[in-house]
Amino acid sequence: MEWKGRRGSGNIEDRRGASIGRVGGIGGVGAVAVLLIGYFLGVDLTPLLNDPGLNTGGPPREITAADQQAGEFVSVTLADTEEVWDKVFKDQLGATYNQPVLVLYKDVTQSPCGGASGATGPFYCPGDKKIYLDTAFFTTLSDRLGAKGDFAAAYVVAHEVAHHVQDELGILGEANAARARMSEADSNQVSVRIELQADCLAGIWARQAEAQFGSISPGDLEEAVNAARKIGDDTLQASAGQRPSPDSFTHGTSKQRSTWFVRGYNSGRLDQCDTFGTNRL
Repeated sequence: MEWKGRRGSGNIEDRRGASIGRVGGIGGVGAVAVLLIGYFLGVDLTPLLNDPGLNTGGPPREITAADQQAGEFVSVTLADTEEVWDKVFKDQLGATYNQPVLVLYKDVTQSPCGGASGATGPFYCPGDKKIYLDTAFFTTLSDRLGAKGDFAAAYVVAHEVAHHVQDELGILGEANAARARMSEADSNQVSVRIELQADCLAGIWARQAEAQFGSISPGDLEEAVNAARKIGDDTLQASAGQRPSPDSFTHGTSKQRSTWFVRGYNSGRLDQCDTFGTNRL
């Protein structure tokens, strides 16, 4: 993915230099975040929370050169999503796209949806219409989950932006209101449809980014598809030494996630991402 030297977004809120208090393991802010942002979390890392290497705490670290580069990458990727969704909303809906803010943080921060930490992964919070991202997650994505490459990381950003797109369309609020009235099992099924639709919307972004910017290199698409596979519920649970339990799935299987991403990429159409109107996920 060709991103260096390209336009960055003006919608970045950088909190990485902010002071933080000490946080415990999953009994602290990390556990609160898992409980409160389950509706919105783009990647379910709950099976990995027992890893002490993912716990946070202590004073903030300085912003390293690697941190700076990761922030610039996210800014460029976010700018691409802004241009893509501006165009898609205008062309396919005759509507205006309201761009989200992306919060960069390091170790831990707060949101209206609860605490955020490196252990919980990126998420979109409808409470303030912001995306929360600790770029250290990209290392987790690459080293722990086996989803390597710039475009795999860009897919994660695009997936969270897709939740904002769902919010703009009224889909996210309606789906989550319905979930609040359901049993846990039924709520999980709706969550899967939310996440698979976000994968499909991320596929639309990838197609449009390729057409509008010419920044997609050979192999980039496969990086994104591989990332979608690596963060399927069945794969994450198996990697954590657990027997995959479909009733507990909240994001979809590896096959479902990659299939819906490719569907969005191949079609480029919002009407092809209706995961709520099909019985075949």
